[in-house]
Amino acid sequence: ESGPIHSMSVKAFELVPAVERELLMGDKARINIECIECCGKHLYVGTNDCFIHHFLLEEHATTKGMLSYTVQKLLFKYLGLKKPVEALKAASALERIIVLCDATVSVIDMITLEPVPSGGAKIKGVAAFCVNENPVNGDPFCVEIGVLSARRRTVQIYMVYEDRVQLVKEVNTPGQPCAVSLDGYFLCLALSTQYMILNYSTGAAQDLFPYDSEERKPIVKRIGREEFLLAAPGGLGMFANAEGISQRAPVNWSESVMGAAVCFPYVVALDEGFVTIHSMLDQQLKQTLSFRDGHILQDFEGKVVLASTKAVYVLVPLPLERQIQELLAGHRVEEALALTEGVRRNIPKDKFQILHKRILQQAGFIQFGQLQFLEAKEHFRTGQLDVRELISLYPLLLPASSSFARCHPPLHGFADLNHLAQGDQDKVQRCKRFLITYLGEVRSTEGANGCREDVDTALLKLYAEQDHESLLDLLASPNACLLADSAPWLEKHHKYFALGLLYHYNGQDSAALQLWVQVVNGDLQDSTRSDLYEYIVDFLGFCSNPDLVWKYADWALQRDQTIGVQIFTRRPVGQDQVKEQKDQVNPDDVITYLGKHSQALLLYLEHLVLGRRIQVRTYTGLQNIFHTPRFTSLNFPWCLVFTALSLSVCLCLFECDQLFLERATLHGKLEEHDKALHILVHQLKDFPAAEAYCVWCSASRDPAYQQSLFHLLLGVYLDRDLPSSTVTGELEMAAVDLLNRHGEVFDAVRVLDLLPEGWSLQLLRPFLGRALRGSMHACRTSQVALGLARSENIQLQHDRLKQRRSPVLVSQKKGCVLCHNTFSEPDCVCLPGGVPVHTHCAAQRVVRDSPTRRQLANSNNHT
Repeated sequence: ESGPIHSMSVKAFELVPAVERELLMGDKARINIECIECCGKHLYVGTNDCFIHHFLLEEHATTKGMLSYTVQKLLFKYLGLKKPVEALKAASALERIIVLCDATVSVIDMITLEPVPSGGAKIKGVAAFCVNENPVNGDPFCVEIGVLSARRRTVQIYMVYEDRVQLVKEVNTPGQPCAVSLDGYFLCLALSTQYMILNYSTGAAQDLFPYDSEERKPIVKRIGREEFLLAAPGGLGMFANAEGISQRAPVNWSESVMGAAVCFPYVVALDEGFVTIHSMLDQQLKQTLSFRDGHILQDFEGKVVLASTKAVYVLVPLPLERQIQELLAGHRVEEALALTEGVRRNIPKDKFQILHKRILQQAGFIQFGQLQFLEAKEHFRTGQLDVRELISLYPLLLPASSSFARCHPPLHGFADLNHLAQGDQDKVQRCKRFLITYLGEVRSTEGANGCREDVDTALLKLYAEQDHESLLDLLASPNACLLADSAPWLEKHHKYFALGLLYHYNGQDSAALQLWVQVVNGDLQDSTRSDLYEYIVDFLGFCSNPDLVWKYADWALQRDQTIGVQIFTRRPVGQDQVKEQKDQVNPDDVITYLGKHSQALLLYLEHLVLGRRIQVRTYTGLQNIFHTPRFTSLNFPWCLVFTALSLSVCLCLFECDQLFLERATLHGKLEEHDKALHILVHQLKDFPAAEAYCVWCSASRDPAYQQSLFHLLLGVYLDRDLPSSTVTGELEMAAVDLLNRHGEVFDAVRVLDLLPEGWSLQLLRPFLGRALRGSMHACRTSQVALGLARSENIQLQHDRLKQRRSPVLVSQKKGCVLCHNTFSEPDCVCLPGGVPVHTHCAAQRVVRDSPTRRQLANSNNHT
């Protein structure tokens, strides 16, 4: 009666015998099974000879993890009606069995199979009935059933008690019902030509879809709260809810389906020769079992039971995890995940979370092996994979000190990356690039909690091996790379600069500097940074260990004094800090140390004076240098001061000394002419030098600049803000000499305003003569220029008048160059060159093109 599996995309069920023919009927060949009912371990079988058989089913697990059944026949009872037992329904709360036989519903004892004593527990004229598994009556000691009348178009609602039945509702139907299922107030009916939903409380009805009861047996099956499964035309299994809406896609059955049941997430259907299993998640056929002579398929609290005419079988679902693992073994990841999600509601929350995470992790490794990295990453993330499971696939990436052990049972079948890639180096490289990306993302999330050292060390090794640009970023930021594991790896790949950063992060600056100096000297090869020397100088500039600073300062200065001195110029400095902080470098010590590096010393002094605004007397070293006779100090090359130091620095240095000439020269370089002239006139009293200064500074400059400079010197000679006794005859004579020698440079009017009233004109005769001649020359030159301009203007006016008097000829035969139409009147406007156009055309052109407006001749001419 049952055979091997016909076809299978996933093995979801096994067909297990429950009641064999011999146990049920012995050698009576004419006895057939008509109906079955299962309640817990109790199985009831109704036969065509009006017997009810009671069996006890005991489940046992086989060595392969499957279920088998041992069966014990407890009792059998003849009902005495000589008619087939058509239907059995258990009411366990009442310890009763509801029986349909000979168009009569009766109630018998569940244990003894005896009829209840009262005669009021019968309903006659019944074609079929069903139990409301979602009853609206709150009484736990009664059962609600829906009854189809054999002779009337009605559905009756009864309450069944231990010893009686009570009619509570009768509902008329538009046609003769032949099958019914009940959920709450909703009746799902199969009439002779269509299915419908009927609310027996409100009377509201909803037609579903038509079918022909003469061609096929209707199927109306409650599968959940307010949801039904129906056999539709075209061999479809249709789902419908209480509103008449299908919220699931249909499944494809055969045209001869005679029974159906749901064992979530599967729909099981029975036809003439097979049992088919479809998934409710993707509507695909998953398994087909051969089953001859079958005619009953029902589910009882999740247990699917089938019967042929002679025997009873249980369709045992394989454990969910086994089904999923078989899907995963076939690399059918999406199906496995869909199945897992689909059974979420059937599994306790805690157990589901554990199962779901593991399946996601397994799916991730399957897709990882197929180089589907985006999908794999998402499954690893959602499944909260211990990232070390992935790292452990890559040889030598996990630190030797790691205590990690792979999950058991394993999440995948790969020994390592080489096993996965099977010698394909491109695949190896792609897997490594993926791990770099994945570790970079996961190291800052909760996924790295408890294993940060393993993650960062693995990432460092990958960066070094792949020559990845992010290696330095990793080491320059907070990290948990293990020095003992990482250092040999960095050395192996010649990443000495990175190794130095790792030493520095672990507080080993001496080892870092020693390594970097070897790279700069050429003893080790590492092209990571072409400016490693400058980096070392910068590093020493901020190093808190003075011993290391002094150890490597001479090496840095010997390579390049201008760069090496930055070790000292970039350091924080201050007298108070020097006294309080032992890790600071004393500037006096620096000055003394730099005595053998003259160029570096000059730059350091510039830094102290200009950058730090330190007075000369602040440091003993500076005092020793600058408080020495000019050009006689053997400790300092004075000839370099004016060339190496900035002018501002030199001025700061000379403020404490009597170097007036030098200071005046520097002020001149800085365009501070008033200060320079003040020194030359009032402090050095060198008037020829002051006059020569003005000539020297105004050389190659414009006359206005020269005039302002000489006026500035005259103002210094005749400074009215000084006490009257200060402006001596010596200064006055210097002023007179200046005016008489360079009178042509001065503005005579401004000079006359400056001169004291008591001065004699005779003293200024040379100056005044030059000034008068110059003024007259300028006046006459202006008059000549004015005359020439007027002459040019008169000539232009004459040319304009000639143009206005020239005639412009227009006629009806001559067209406008803008619109190409002829002239109908003499009014016109001339374009440059005497070309006539219509006035309105000219106006439009002015609006459209404003430059034309400036070109039009604004005159009207008449012929």
